[in-house]
Amino acid sequence: MKLQAPTSVMSLSEFTIRGLIIGIALTVVFTAANVYFGLKAGLTFSTSIPAVVISMGLLRWLGNATAQENNIVQTVASAAGTLSSVIFVLPGFVMIGWWTGFPFWLSAAVCATGGVLGVMYSIPLRRALVTDSDLPYPEGTACAEVIKVGTSAGGAESVESGSAGLKAVIGGSIASALFFIVVQTRIFASDVVRYFRFGGGNEGAATGFDFALSYALFGIGHLVGITVGASMLVGALIGWAWGVPHFTTLHPAAGAAAAVAQAGWSHYVRFVGAGAIGVSAVWTLFKLIKPVIGGLKGAIASSRARKAGRGDALPRTEHDIPVNQVGLVSLVCILPICWLLWSFATGAGLGEHALLLTIGGIITVVVIGFLVSTVCGYMAGLIGASNSPLSGIGILVVAIMALFLVLTVKSSLPPEAGKALVAYALFVTSIVFCVAAIANNNLQDLKTGQLVDATPAKQQWALVIGVLAGAVVIPPVLNLVNKAYGFLGAPGVNPAHALPAPQAGLISALAQGVIQNDVEKWKLMGIGVGIGIACIVVDWVLTRTTKSVRMPPLAVGLGIYLPTASTLMIVVGSVVGWWYDRRADRGPKPEASKQLGVLLASGLIVGESVLGVVVAALVAFSGKPWPIGVVGDSFATPALIIGGVAFAVVVFVLYRWIERLARN
Repeated sequence: MKLQAPTSVMSLSEFTIRGLIIGIALTVVFTAANVYFGLKAGLTFSTSIPAVVISMGLLRWLGNATAQENNIVQTVASAAGTLSSVIFVLPGFVMIGWWTGFPFWLSAAVCATGGVLGVMYSIPLRRALVTDSDLPYPEGTACAEVIKVGTSAGGAESVESGSAGLKAVIGGSIASALFFIVVQTRIFASDVVRYFRFGGGNEGAATGFDFALSYALFGIGHLVGITVGASMLVGALIGWAWGVPHFTTLHPAAGAAAAVAQAGWSHYVRFVGAGAIGVSAVWTLFKLIKPVIGGLKGAIASSRARKAGRGDALPRTEHDIPVNQVGLVSLVCILPICWLLWSFATGAGLGEHALLLTIGGIITVVVIGFLVSTVCGYMAGLIGASNSPLSGIGILVVAIMALFLVLTVKSSLPPEAGKALVAYALFVTSIVFCVAAIANNNLQDLKTGQLVDATPAKQQWALVIGVLAGAVVIPPVLNLVNKAYGFLGAPGVNPAHALPAPQAGLISALAQGVIQNDVEKWKLMGIGVGIGIACIVVDWVLTRTTKSVRMPPLAVGLGIYLPTASTLMIVVGSVVGWWYDRRADRGPKPEASKQLGVLLASGLIVGESVLGVVVAALVAFSGKPWPIGVVGDSFATPALIIGGVAFAVVVFVLYRWIERLARN
């Protein structure tokens, strides 16, 4: 598709064949690593920054690289990195015994159609959530800073010259990467963790905390800021200072404090967090109705201007895929999804109700998919795409779909059809999950594009290519790890070697619970709804009584839902970033100092993310959880002390170093 733009910018290399080839190659590698890592640890990592770092090296070697071309590479690669989040649903089919493997064409079709529809959904949201929004988009901003410094495109705005900024990015990357390598040797501990019991001996209440010694999470904390960090801390305290002790008291169990506390969080508190996220999401949607409508109007006006031959009047950076093409591509996705839903229903022995199930499924995909895309995009802007709780959205979607099945067809089916209904609920959820995951990621990429003066339409088409590449990689990788390890809870699997796949287990368990009328899960989410409403009220009061103090309800819900290993270090990073910015305000060059802080945080994310890909591959090929470990469990206590002290010292040294850089 040819886009009109001023002559001065058309010479920029942006959507190139070599960029697409590099992006697709990185997609294959990052998708495979993310699938395994996500199934083992329950987390996936953002591939945008590792992709752009590798891309800059390759394109600089090839010559004539631009910031916009590097941006296209990371856009393609990041699509598949996010699409791999579908592993939070698809293994559920194996866990409930519906599949023994992953049918290639069916699994690929789910990923491709849902992912491309997610790209289309994100287009009208761009103006509302990116262009006309003050959301921080931490990963998108970090990626843009890396691109600008790495390609010397920042000019005077990048801390007066690119040299200081480049030093900050490289210094942060090296420090983060080296620390991560030492952690993998087990000489440094990976986290500072403690679980304990109180009030009843071996069967009393349990709780604990887990500070992951992760510079990537620390860097994200610096970028999201003190408001989000403090709100996540509130959520973590609700979850672990009240929720886990409360539910482990109500449901006492013998055993180690860590196992009991984790079980209390997994079985009870996460559902409370999902309820809080759900009501916060509805409130967020309500607040976004006006800007989203404005974004749709802007997209339609842009399309009309092009049709009227006034494309030159629009800045190149405002050229989205035209609305008529968005509608056509969306229809091309929706029609195959209808066929997939019909085919799955009939193949599952639900043919008598196939029409009703297909209608209900497509409404869920189209309507709830768009609403969820909006919420996920907002959350990505708030705390980053990697930390956006897609699995929490999956919980809500599968609960809605399972409830629909209970109210419409369950009563007319024999009891043995229960597994088929669970499978259908998971199937619809997997499609919605792909829609939400890609929309969540695309808005982060579009923020990067906005900051490096990229063309949105070219990014959007690049993302479609990335989705299609990732869709053909995910099924064979899932089959590979299923055959090698299996998934915990699946029939006939050795639990000692199985991959946990925690989100898939949780979502499939919820679908079974709703269809089997497990009211306890609904009660837990109801508690979360009450907490979410209270947070909305508090935030509303703060908005009207203070100048800058806020408590975003979604951030609180995240703090409840996510493990402390994912939240507490973000809180620490936000506090340190706030402290650093206050010191910068008292210095001679406050803005330059603050920008160097952003670049340092970006580098911290880069180093660990790149090494995370390498170590994930080593783990996958070696089959060892610590493939470069040089010490054993007996060194755990010294590793904890040494690693914790080293982490704090390196943070102090890095921030003092960039303070001196800013003054020079």
